[in-house]
Amino acid sequence: MRPDTPAEHIAEAERLIRTATRYPEDQEPLLLQAAAHLELADARERASTLYDQLLAGSPADPHLIKALQAANLWEYGHEAEARALISGIRAAAPADPAPWEVIAESLEAHDELEASLDCFNEAASLLVADSAPLTPATTALLTGRHRVRRLLGLPHDDWDMVADTRHIGPIPLDELHDPKRIWALGSDDPAELRAEIARLRAELGDRRAALSRPFPVAILHWPERELDELVTAYPTLAAEYPSHDAHLAHIEASLRALAASGTTNLGIVTGSVPSYEAFAASEKTSPASPSLLAEYATTLAARGKATTWPPSPTASCWCGSGKPYAQCHGGPTA
Repeated sequence: MRPDTPAEHIAEAERLIRTATRYPEDQEPLLLQAAAHLELADARERASTLYDQLLAGSPADPHLIKALQAANLWEYGHEAEARALISGIRAAAPADPAPWEVIAESLEAHDELEASLDCFNEAASLLVADSAPLTPATTALLTGRHRVRRLLGLPHDDWDMVADTRHIGPIPLDELHDPKRIWALGSDDPAELRAEIARLRAELGDRRAALSRPFPVAILHWPERELDELVTAYPTLAAEYPSHDAHLAHIEASLRALAASGTTNLGIVTGSVPSYEAFAASEKTSPASPSLLAEYATTLAARGKATTWPPSPTASCWCGSGKPYAQCHGGPTA
């Protein structure tokens, strides 16, 4: 269940910190999630301590951690430090969209709309190429840029049109980002009020989904050799996996169904029998229990082990066949 109260967020943060001590190789994603929960509980100084702890080591993604630290510092009164971190990130021009989105949204939240738009423009110029397909992360950049431009009253440009066409929600992006939509109602017409409530619910649903899924919704994938070993050791799991081909087809079908339902941030985690058995031991549950499989997949995703789905059409398929995704499980007849 998604934490809703400050006490629940604190408890979840402490659980993640304990988990990070058990899995030091996965410390970074676990502590980042813990810091996010601390921020939601308004324990911002504790969150800042975690960011400093990560930066004191050799983090895999220092720009993202600095961006999150900047946003957090600004929220509890350390504006000068936040601005210095933001300037450093912009000067470094990271090739990952996430730090750009964080600092641009932080500037936006503090009514620095022109500076926020400059960040989004720099990021889009650097990371959005005509020759490469958009990813969920670069689409999020264009969506944020669209929102800030609407707040500034600027006319649509080509990137705004791309953001509009990529938006899959029930409410058009222009309506969601219209800064005057509430004031423009101007009447007590129940139909207009219901329409505004629907828009607000759509926005709230997106925000809640983002909070409840700090890591991807991930499907568990077993390589053929691992799957053979698994069902040999634990025959009760054979009902879950009638064959390896059926297992692979089920993964692709499940992910496509989730995507069609509007679920974003999807991924695949690859299991191994030793890792699964160690997880079962840590949970004091038998590895033969089918219910443990979903928990194992979620834990791997929480530890940063998920591979984003879908891969690009020309990238190697997630199944390990070595074929391009479009010619394997990404094909129209998959």
